[in-house]
Amino acid sequence: MLNGSCLCGAVAYEVEASLERIVHCHCRTCRKTHGAAFSSVTAVPREKFRWVRGQELLGAFESSPGKLRRFSTRCGSHITADRVAQPTVLLRLGCLDTSVVDRPQVHIWRSDAASWYDPKAQFAELPEGLA
Repeated sequence: MLNGSCLCGAVAYEVEASLERIVHCHCRTCRKTHGAAFSSVTAVPREKFRWVRGQELLGAFESSPGKLRRFSTRCGSHITADRVAQPTVLLRLGCLDTSVVDRPQVHIWRSDAASWYDPKAQFAELPEGLA
């Protein structure tokens, strides 16, 4: 079972499925949507996904023909994306409340990646003097 919610907790979902694969998308649209170097997502079966609260607080933006990015209108958290005719829903992993252990990962659209992102410059904690 996967559970997730927005930053303020007003919108929440659950999925009766396990997390299969994590995809980090570096495309310009994902970067702009999330204000970050990339967006981390996983696809889950639509029939296993359900909103448990706050569905009336969802806003949606059609970022490309047929693709709806759903977000909390209260706190702005981007929660899911989907194409209505597709059998899956994309969960934005930043909103996942369920603990995740190591899973296979893939980075896509690296050709469109932010020029300022360096995947080699990583630290386990915030180094002193970096804030």
